[in-house]
Amino acid sequence: MFLNEPNGIIEKIRAEFNPKQYRLISAHVTLCREDEIEPIENIISRIKSIELEKTIRIEFGKAERFSNGKGVCISSLDHNNEFKELRKLVLGQTELEKEQVPHITLMHPRNSTCTNDIFERIEKYDLPTELNFGKISLIEQRNGGKWKVLQEFGIVKK
Repeated sequence: MFLNEPNGIIEKIRAEFNPKQYRLISAHVTLCREDEIEPIENIISRIKSIELEKTIRIEFGKAERFSNGKGVCISSLDHNNEFKELRKLVLGQTELEKEQVPHITLMHPRNSTCTNDIFERIEKYDLPTELNFGKISLIEQRNGGKWKVLQEFGIVKK
């Protein structure tokens, strides 16, 4: 689920501190991983049937380092029931087999390295504490290249 962030601070941080990842894919929250969406036809059919009353709201905490301090993300706060319920609808599960913690990666450790100085600078930004999502995007990456949007699905009743 791609961010619709009014002030664009997250993309500004990504462009400055992790330009390679910034060029590969826009800031997003991963709803389902590739190993969860087979067969894809069933997933798409379920997504097309979703009609929520309102957008999915996710609350986020402060920036935190991960992967031995190389990466930086903002993770959701513990109460992310709307996200969990959406995952259940997409995956067709009454109880989730895998836990997925909603987060936004600011610096991906695969192609950036956070230093103490960089992290101190990131901590000074006024990061959003809440974001809303009303669309699911099916995306694909081939051979480490730029991610492509294959399809997008509105999930809120019109």
